[in-house]
Amino acid sequence: MFAAALRLQTVLDRSRAADFVAPLLLRLYLAPVFWMAGWNKLTGFDGTVQWFGNPDWGLGLPFPTVLAALATAAELGGAVLLLLGLAVRWVAIPLMVTMLVAVFAVHWDNGWLAIAEGSGLFATDRTMMATERLVQAKALLRQHGDYGYLTEHGSLVMLNNGIEFAATYLVMLLSLFFTGAGRYVSVDHWIRKRLMPVPQ
Repeated sequence: MFAAALRLQTVLDRSRAADFVAPLLLRLYLAPVFWMAGWNKLTGFDGTVQWFGNPDWGLGLPFPTVLAALATAAELGGAVLLLLGLAVRWVAIPLMVTMLVAVFAVHWDNGWLAIAEGSGLFATDRTMMATERLVQAKALLRQHGDYGYLTEHGSLVMLNNGIEFAATYLVMLLSLFFTGAGRYVSVDHWIRKRLMPVPQ
């Protein structure tokens, strides 16, 4: 039994030859996420600044123009660098900061769930009330709209805007911070190979 477990471990260890795939997939997943977030901030920059600075209906942050510009630059520049696999460990830092701001300044009061669920471990009074509203919205659409057309490509849901997505992106970035961009399919790999060769 022990010998079989050792053989299996040897097989698993051989899979490390493809260990570059995981950071590559993380980068390819995160790049469009941050590009769209940064692009939306850039194209509506005045509104972004107002949202960052307004204490009544926004985040109430100090220096909103500076912080909005920094967040936009981090997300757009970070997306490009993630795609190229260039300076990935470095760019993970400001992107993690933006995710921490999103978690604590934007989503924290809404709990964990991004989409409202009426039951389950992470359901709250807020999400249960949201699902009640969703039932009413579906009833109205069935009565007064073309419900089949509206739901042809997906179910209607109620947004909860919890920390789920931001926390997931934060964990993905943290992984990239520790692993780097990965071998072979990243500029970082080839720079390191050229400038910092492993001694023989």
